[in-house]
This record gives sequence, structure tokens and C-alpha cells, in this order.
Amino acid sequence: MQVLEAGPADGPLVLLLHGFPELSESWREVLPRLAEAGFRAVAPDLRGYGGTDRPAEGYDLDTLAGDVVQLARHLQPDRPVYLVGHDWGGVIAYHVAAMHPEVVERLAVVNAPHPERMAREIWKPGQLVRSWYVFFFQLPWLPELLLSARGGALVPRMLRREMVDPSRVPPGRLAEYEANFSSREAARAAIDYYRVAFRRTVDPRRLREPRPYPRIRAPFLLIWGEQDTALRKQLTRGLEPYFEQKPAVQYLPEEGHFVPLEAPEKVAALLIEHFSAGRALTDEEARWPRETASLEGQQPPA
Repeated sequence: MQVLEAGPADGPLVLLLHGFPELSESWREVLPRLAEAGFRAVAPDLRGYGGTDRPAEGYDLDTLAGDVVQLARHLQPDRPVYLVGHDWGGVIAYHVAAMHPEVVERLAVVNAPHPERMAREIWKPGQLVRSWYVFFFQLPWLPELLLSARGGALVPRMLRREMVDPSRVPPGRLAEYEANFSSREAARAAIDYYRVAFRRTVDPRRLREPRPYPRIRAPFLLIWGEQDTALRKQLTRGLEPYFEQKPAVQYLPEEGHFVPLEAPEKVAALLIEHFSAGRALTDEEARWPRETASLEGQQPPA
């Protein structure tokens, strides 16, 4: 797994997961800001992307989440991590926090709906039209052929088309995305995320016996660019049933879907605020109530 990294090796670990059609590069301007705040910020290329291995299978959500869990435990085996995800990275982040709660201290997601919320909304006309590409990606070979054509030139155009102000991202900034998707194998791997997820969504067995999604116990922040043309704002409402604590939602009215690229300074500031709330007490102070609760009036040790 290839990663970008910034910050002190002993700092609290923040994992940042990118979306489609992106790379760890999407977090390049966010990483140093987190590092300046004392965090160890690590952004991997997800399975099938960039310099990370590209196996022929393993693009189901359980396996993708397992990749993140193993990375978290490898980099910081003794304590949970702060987890961030955008787009598909957000979907994976929700899954990790729900299925592996011991791994996630705090969770933040950027422009990605909770999987159950999306499953309910995608079939409604307003979202169905916006999600046309999900259905196009179910076709064999044609989507990856189109995405990799002309050296991947379509990918930067896709990214810029979803930005409110493309001039925020300088020319050449998206060259690595273009190079990555010039490979048909890389394009196929990225599209397989959608294919596997769609097959599971319409699987008759799952429709008859839906898999309950555990409520997420980690404190949660949703960052949402309101100019997103692919995902309706409606997806940000009614989140309370999916979390044990009240979720926080921060809207960015001047940004579109690719917020980490468009407004890295805003994303970093919100992440630092959210994660710093979890660092308000030292580790020793955080343990204090649990360690002294059974002393029944005795003076705690100095």
C-alpha cells in the first residue's frame, strides 16, 4: 500500500481515504496542515489505485475496510485512530467505524452519505438521476475503456466539472490522476468498487434478509460541499439513527463534491477542530475517572 505521510511519527494518527476517481494526492494540501497541528497524517492509495496493489478481486466493502483496519493497526497498534474519508473513502470509513469500532477514535466524512441513507435515497427520482453513472458502470469493459482513453484525459475533466471554481486547482495539479487512469487495469479496479456494491445492493438474498448496520459510536463530523451535483443535500439529514452520539454536520456553501481539492484549508481546519476535541484531556487524565471510580472515597494516587 502506497501512502503520503506528514507529521511527527509519535503524533496521533489520522488516516485519510480518497474517493473516485482520485488518489491519495487529493489530501496533499490537507496533510501538512494536520501535521502542523501535531497529528501524524497518512493518506493511502486505496486498493487498486496508484501505487497500491491491484488484485483482480477484493473490492467488496468488507475487504476494503479490512485494508484500512490492517493499516491502522500496523501504524498505531496500541490505540484507535482518527479516520477521514471522502466519497468512496467515506463509504469505507463508515464501514470501518461501524464494523470495527475499536479501531476508530473519531470519524469525519466529506461528501459521502451513510451507506444505509444512500440505499434508501438512491431509488428516489431526485437522486436516481444524479446517480446515473453507477448504472453505467455496471456495463462490461466499456466504462474502463472510456475512462482510460487518450491517456486518462477524461479524469481531470470529470474532476474540474464538479468544482465550483476550477481555478482553485492549478494546471498540472491533476496530472497524476490522469496518468493513473491511463491504465485500463487501474480504471477497471476503480469501477469494480461500484460493480461489487451494486450487485450486493440488488442481491435478492440481501433484500429478503437485510444486514443490520451497527450504530457508529465514534463522535462524527460530516463535511458537505453544498454545490455537489452528484449527491443531494437530503442525504445529510436524518442521520441520528445511525450514530450513538449526535452527529455534527458542517456545510460549505461555496464548494462542490471534491472539497479536499477545492478547499483543503477549510477541510483541514474542520478536521483539526473535530479531532482536537478528542485530545482535550491527556491520556492520563482521560483514564482518571475509570481508574478512580472504584476507590469509594479514597484519595486518588498523586
